[in-house]
Amino acid sequence: MNQAQSSTLSPAARRVARTILNGFESYFAEYQNITLGAKRRFETANWQGVHEASTGRIDLYKSKISHVVRLVREVTSQDLSRLELWHEARSAYAQLVSSHSNYEIAETFFNSIYCRIQEHSPIHDRYIFVKPSRALEDKPLPDYSIYVRYAMAGGLVDLVSRILDDFAFTVPWEDKRRDVMSIVNLLQEQLLPGLDCPLEGLRVEMLESVFYRNKAAYLVGRVSHAGGVIPVILPCLNNEKGGIYVDTVIHDQDGASIIFSFTRSYFMVDAPIPSRYVRFLLSLMPQKGVAELYNSIGFNKHGKTEFYRDMIRHMKASEDLCVIAPGIKGMVMTVFTLPSYGVVFKVIKDRFDPPKQVTEEIVREKYRFVSRADRAGRMADTQEYKNFIFYRNRFSQELIEELQRVAPSKLWMDEKWIIIRHLYVERRMVPLNLYLRDAGEAEVYDAMDEYGNAIKQMAAANIFPGDMLLKNFGVTRHGRVVFYDYDEICPLTECNFRRIPEPRDETEEMAGTPWYTVAENDVFPEEFRLFFSGNPHAKAAFEAQHADLFDYRYWQKLQAAIRAGYVFDTFPYRRRARFPRADGDSAFTYDMAIRAGDIP
Repeated sequence: MNQAQSSTLSPAARRVARTILNGFESYFAEYQNITLGAKRRFETANWQGVHEASTGRIDLYKSKISHVVRLVREVTSQDLSRLELWHEARSAYAQLVSSHSNYEIAETFFNSIYCRIQEHSPIHDRYIFVKPSRALEDKPLPDYSIYVRYAMAGGLVDLVSRILDDFAFTVPWEDKRRDVMSIVNLLQEQLLPGLDCPLEGLRVEMLESVFYRNKAAYLVGRVSHAGGVIPVILPCLNNEKGGIYVDTVIHDQDGASIIFSFTRSYFMVDAPIPSRYVRFLLSLMPQKGVAELYNSIGFNKHGKTEFYRDMIRHMKASEDLCVIAPGIKGMVMTVFTLPSYGVVFKVIKDRFDPPKQVTEEIVREKYRFVSRADRAGRMADTQEYKNFIFYRNRFSQELIEELQRVAPSKLWMDEKWIIIRHLYVERRMVPLNLYLRDAGEAEVYDAMDEYGNAIKQMAAANIFPGDMLLKNFGVTRHGRVVFYDYDEICPLTECNFRRIPEPRDETEEMAGTPWYTVAENDVFPEEFRLFFSGNPHAKAAFEAQHADLFDYRYWQKLQAAIRAGYVFDTFPYRRRARFPRADGDSAFTYDMAIRAGDIP
């Protein structure tokens, strides 16, 4: 915008723009302060504080938006429903952030203020930043290095030792020499033989900021060679006895992708210029989208913006139709997908099929609960949208009829547009029941192990899925089993796990309905076998690996541990990948701890 254009903007529009930008700066500073505390929480093993900080940082955005909306109403007497005011405010704001290093996230903040005041309608680039004001590469960013580069001159042992020295915590390494040799041996055995390049020709770059999540700290970097880029990620754990140790090395794209998965909580990472970190991470995982990486480092609201923009670009470049998603139809949600795009769209039905008795508000609350919870790598991250706009000619007639039948209150359309007033967007996966239908014996066995692990890891994060039917779980491209149906989810500690009482006589034994009292929160793990009705192979594979889930005492012990404040370990990599340690901890898991009674 030139000076002449700027002078035509009303004082009210400029005040609105400045107020919103001031609100963004305040939000970003508070966000960074919460994030910067992650190092101390990790070093002091303050795991309860980790969870509180994570939820607090998620809640910060909503509270800050509410605060700035009040300020915007105070700084002008103009009618804030007048769209021309927002057109001018958008122009003024674009000028204010034209040289801002985080302009793209600041623009999303502006969008959020507009949508709160205008109740998400109308959505148009004239009033908000549907498109970014400029591409990230249009102007050079401030001269701010985000990584440390290491020369290979002194050999691999010297290199790894220097990296651990540079990233040392205030708590000492448990056994630095052991960790250095474990890392070097793994790289020599698994990484270097596949590189057609001398050691001296490699370039190693490590992001200067540590990525914190749950009970781990991750050193994230890359090895560049003539053939491309290889991720190198060092997960570090606190032994809670005064020592830090490196647990393994992740050195492939799939492994890195799982660590930055859509099924996990957001990282705490000091990223003053998030776009630079996203670009670095894209070099490690080029198959991931920009939206998912913004989500992974905690900027999930901007992730929503990036997803919407990418969806628009894809719709313009493709021709296939949105259709009803394959699988068994849900009682609460109707689900559709665009086959050429890897997500599903979930719309809450106006009326639920029996025997479901929840309300729409309860369902929404369940999804809010998941958005703030530790997803433990086993629950899909879900983005909520209002007034999502589609081209009508990209919907199949069958899908239109389905939406008109089950969710007419969520649907608006004319000859050109379809607007879904409220929906959730989620990564598309193969429903577990469909996966098993075509799976071989070994695949069934592995999938049932994953299914059991998913249930156990959610439970260890104090989450009970409620409805554990196979159709409510999906299989990712990495073969991981993930839960995605949240309408019956609840904290594990709110459940009452019971054993089914023995019948006292023949009448009770032959009764068609339970003869004993059943409260709303009662759960009978023996009944979990019913989830495998019609699939004896899956049932046998599950019982061979996870029969403990049928025992009410397993769940009660887990509840007792959670209530006592115990925080379990969950690892975004296979247990067999962990380095052995002197205390034998490399294969110790929460289910072993429960069976052994080794829980504080």
